[in-house]
Amino acid sequence: MLILSRRPGDAILIDGGIRVVVVECDQRGVRLGIEAPAEVGIVREEIVNQIADENRRALDAAAHGWVDSPWPKGIPPLPRPGES
Repeated sequence: MLILSRRPGDAILIDGGIRVVVVECDQRGVRLGIEAPAEVGIVREEIVNQIADENRRALDAAAHGWVDSPWPKGIPPLPRPGES
């Protein structure tokens, strides 16, 4: 991990055209601005962790049969394309 000291207005450049700028610093924290190419996804880590936790809970529920099928009982599901 690279640890840097930066002041508001200072920036760092990351390979691939990503620029991180310190916008503001105060006692509540640091505000960062991130400039990146459109094809580069930027997501807050806590959101990624929350989605992963929800996916794990859903898989666990399905593995234990705690989730009912969304398909109505007594009606066979439609065949997938290419199946008969």
